[in-house]
Amino acid sequence: MSSPALHGPAAKPLHVLVVDDERPARANLRILLQRDADIGHVRECEGGAEALDELRGHAYDLAFLDVEMPECDGFDVIEMLGAGAPSAIVFVTAYDRYAIRAFEAGALDYVLKPFDDARFARTLERAKRRIENERFGLRKPRNIPVKRDGSIAFVKHADIDWIEAADYCARLHARDATHLLRRSLADLEADLDPAEFCRIHRSIVVRLERVSRLEPSESGEFDVVLEDGVRLPVSRRHRHEVQSRLIHHRRTGSES
Repeated sequence: MSSPALHGPAAKPLHVLVVDDERPARANLRILLQRDADIGHVRECEGGAEALDELRGHAYDLAFLDVEMPECDGFDVIEMLGAGAPSAIVFVTAYDRYAIRAFEAGALDYVLKPFDDARFARTLERAKRRIENERFGLRKPRNIPVKRDGSIAFVKHADIDWIEAADYCARLHARDATHLLRRSLADLEADLDPAEFCRIHRSIVVRLERVSRLEPSESGEFDVVLEDGVRLPVSRRHRHEVQSRLIHHRRTGSES
């Protein structure tokens, strides 16, 4: 089963990296990828350290990562790449115990071995959609559908205060309401305007417009304080980015 083709300028073939310490697993993924007309270059790595060098030295749109690998695991690879990670990352592993951590790390999907062609096609379709949005600047949706009283309602991005990861789901805080969505935080973040939203923690994204101030916390780190008084922790990894984003947001807001 093939996933829908990319269109417009996104027809440029995608570069994909497959990282797994087991050769049969890499070969299986390569076969599935090469069936798809949108896939161009496919490179294989058998360990985390090799993958890190490859991703730092070349541009990839999509990476399939195993979790447990020699030298450094898939989570180490994402952590050390930081903002230099590919647009879409999919964990492919035999272990289900890492799923929550994978989504908190920003993975697009988490696929358990063995998987069938249909499952792989759904994952590839989602990856293409994210790559198309991020790489070619397509217009992002301006609202998020949520279930409410047995029907579907739409939450405008402008009404969102913050979003937190909740296991395999995400909890959306908007005005005085909270909505539980069966989507990962990373998946939701891909639909948000990066000029308006910022990840402050592996499990938290905030709307910059709602931030009142940044304050030291009792732990010695920093908290973001929202306009309604809600305090949210800023991880050390994201602190400098949060500070610079807030300064830039305040500056551009005062100039408009």
